[in-house]
Amino acid sequence: MQDNRLKQIDDALTAAASRLTTVSLSSLMHDAERSRFIYQCDDLTVDCTRQPLDDDALACLFDLADACQLRQRIDQMFRGAPINTTENRPVQHPESRRPEHQNTADYKKCADFAEAVRSNADITAVVNLGTGGSDLGPKMVTAALAGYHDGPDCYFVGNICPTDLHDALGKCTPQKTLFIITSKTFTTAETMANAAIAKNWLEQHGVDAGKAMVAVTAAGPRAREWGIDPQHIFTFAEGVGGRYSLWSPVGLAAMIAIGRDDFASLLAGGYAMDCHVQQAELQANIGVIMGLLRVWHRSYLHRPAYGLIPYDQRLAQLPAWAQQLEMESNGKAVDRQGHGLQRPAGPLLWGAPGTNAQHSFFQWLHQSLDVIPIDILVAMQPAAGLDQAASWDSHKALAINAVAQAEALALGTTNSDEPHRHFPGNRPSVLISWDKTTPYALGRLLALYEHITVISGFIWDVNSFDQWGVELGKHMANQLQSGVGVDAFSPAAQAFLHRLNKP
Repeated sequence: MQDNRLKQIDDALTAAASRLTTVSLSSLMHDAERSRFIYQCDDLTVDCTRQPLDDDALACLFDLADACQLRQRIDQMFRGAPINTTENRPVQHPESRRPEHQNTADYKKCADFAEAVRSNADITAVVNLGTGGSDLGPKMVTAALAGYHDGPDCYFVGNICPTDLHDALGKCTPQKTLFIITSKTFTTAETMANAAIAKNWLEQHGVDAGKAMVAVTAAGPRAREWGIDPQHIFTFAEGVGGRYSLWSPVGLAAMIAIGRDDFASLLAGGYAMDCHVQQAELQANIGVIMGLLRVWHRSYLHRPAYGLIPYDQRLAQLPAWAQQLEMESNGKAVDRQGHGLQRPAGPLLWGAPGTNAQHSFFQWLHQSLDVIPIDILVAMQPAAGLDQAASWDSHKALAINAVAQAEALALGTTNSDEPHRHFPGNRPSVLISWDKTTPYALGRLLALYEHITVISGFIWDVNSFDQWGVELGKHMANQLQSGVGVDAFSPAAQAFLHRLNKP
């Protein structure tokens, strides 16, 4: 019976997609009641009026959510059910955002340490050694909240490329530098290789590495074996996935940068979005609506890519963080039962800051034969740390550019005399705005994107919390590094290895 219902909904959505591809966004946008496609969570506004959606299509999407037991799946996540089925784990990152979590011994240990570092004049630089979620999350938060950064300088090294660590060390004084080794397993090859180099650098300069290095991990015993003082080991649960981990001690570098109180505000914003997703009716739930839009574009309108365009230079790292979040979570070919997907899941997500992007790839967005939906993000006020009056004119121009691009992409313009000046329009976007980029507002926004990812994964019925595709490349690299089983690799790979001669 359930399979029949899903087939009926799938057919209805396919028909709706076919119908709406012949309807101009202009005609939809000028519906007198189109404001019903604008959604609100406090000062966060999500404007979906420039989407190829009408009431019938949206009703079908909500039918799909119901048939996929979306509400039940969301509730399972929040109550700690083992919904990461391939690893038999609960999904625990929302727990880090709960107010009561700040009363735990682990959180207090982390926050107290952060404040101690901030008040220590002998520490002028913090270097976070991590990769993937252990790098992208705290780096993005630190950059986004630069106006709140009043702690020591923070550097993030996520690449095994020797230039990454070399360039960071060149900005640091060995006697005044704290290293944070961030690795869930404390075996991540790239991170541990960089940690070994950093340890040697400290020792070469007469610094006790045991006092200048701390660990953030779910594998405390391995950190102790590596030589980290137990008092300098900050642990988090196995059920916190790397790409969802910035709220946990993985965010230690960001907490050191902005301080305990502002980090708590970041958590509060994330928790506010959790409450909204848990409590709001599906028809007014921005996490649900945005998640359904992902499915609508990827699976029914056959658009394989999705753009993320923040109109804020301090949010320049947001697309990279969201890229890992969505593509590692939902770039899957099988459902939770191991059956092959009938429709593709998980878009290619990419992007860059606003006006920079306008002068690079927006030409392609406007006039190529491909239609790529995008999110446009902009605050209504200048960022913290700026002279608000002096920066207002520039910020106003920035915000006007954001809405102008949304309108231009949707409406286009006809020019039969000069075809090169013809813009087809019908390029959808979601315009996301909020009052000001505070820690609270940022936390709310980031949690929203986490929920978009998880909710669309629930609809696709994929496991959004494992990443087995990451493991294969690591395994082969380890083989090539060790020389074990090299004969199984291609002649080209073996020839490449022969050219790798130590200088």
